[in-house]
Amino acid sequence: MVKKEILILKKLLDDLHNEEKNILLIIRKLSNCLKLKKRIFICGNGGSAAEAEHLSAEFLVRLKLENNRQALPIISLTQNAAVITACGNDFGFENIFSRTLEGLGKVGDILWCLSTSGNSKNILNVLKKAKKKRILSISFLGNDGGKARALSDISFVVQSNNIARVQECHLFLSHYILSEVEKIITK
Repeated sequence: MVKKEILILKKLLDDLHNEEKNILLIIRKLSNCLKLKKRIFICGNGGSAAEAEHLSAEFLVRLKLENNRQALPIISLTQNAAVITACGNDFGFENIFSRTLEGLGKVGDILWCLSTSGNSKNILNVLKKAKKKRILSISFLGNDGGKARALSDISFVVQSNNIARVQECHLFLSHYILSEVEKIITK
């Protein structure tokens, strides 16, 4: 049973090399954003919200112990309970991310969405808000990418409907991307 799950994950990870061009584009866009002193906004729901907060911590603090770099400006749209509950109450849960992006996002910033389905209304709405504000959007998605795929400027899709495996691939890829971004911006 465990071996079967490991083989499924290994196959998904092996398929990541087919997206190398896209991965390099994401690394370049994030690096350029940070070099220009712009910000990254990151969000997701459920496990992807936890992943967004995890990645936010890695960018703000550091990924590798030996890399004592400056903090990188990334804001997790999932970490302010007061904003999320107030917005959910006053404007609806589907607007919890777009409301904050509306108030804080500027041209040159990047929105990074994590979604295993690509169909959550709050993800779709924040992607639409990013387009209106001319903020580049990057989405890490699962299954077929859902509706978010078409709304994203750059999308990376793990072709699986197994939520856990999708999130594991998203986390692996995110750590790899951050490691490469760190190399670029600390040169």
